Amino acid sequence: MQAHLEFQFGMERLLATPQGALYWPKADVLIVSDLHLGKSERMARRGAGLLPPYDTPETLARLTEEIATYDPAVVICLGDSFDDLEAARNLSPYLARRLGPIQAGRKWVWILGNHDAGPVNLSGEHLDEFETPPFILRHIARADLPKERFEISGHYHPKMRVALRGRSLSRAAFLMDAQRLILPAFGAYTGGLWADDPAFAGLLGADAAAIVLGQPPVMIPLKR
Repeated sequence: MQAHLEFQFGMERLLATPQGALYWPKADVLIVSDLHLGKSERMARRGAGLLPPYDTPETLARLTEEIATYDPAVVICLGDSFDDLEAARNLSPYLARRLGPIQAGRKWVWILGNHDAGPVNLSGEHLDEFETPPFILRHIARADLPKERFEISGHYHPKMRVALRGRSLSRAAFLMDAQRLILPAFGAYTGGLWADDPAFAGLLGADAAAIVLGQPPVMIPLKR
């Protein structure tokens, strides 16, 4: 078993994995966000530069590893699973071969994101958001979240600066407060938004903390 971090959110015990996935043991649910499958293909198609086309195989290999580790009954992908709909269509035969074995026997939920806002030809449920008490899961956190709700989202690709052996490094991170939990991007070629970016100011309260990815992940308070 990998060195995950156990923490409490919404009165539930959750596990943050070094890869950036979230596992909910009581409900046997694995949650990932922002896979951005096909990003290198999309960038090449739009003339934005050529990247080695290894992002999709690497991302799916890490997802397969997480599923083998936790063997969840349910997998929820929190949006932007594909870099755009054309990338999803172009990857369909490959994805069917790679996803079929890990989807078999599980409930699989694709939550729609701003990059993949529409149905794709893959098995599973395709939803705008998904509710499984006490959580509401969606792609983008809402500023008007009612006080009694607990929200899990993605979209922002949060990251932190950490000091290691005299060097400043960038690490993906979960961000959370008493009501919101924002997942890091799981995709191999995704960038990130610094945790002190103004975009988070209206979302996270004074009690906010970050879970910085590592072996194991580490929780640190956020300076607001």
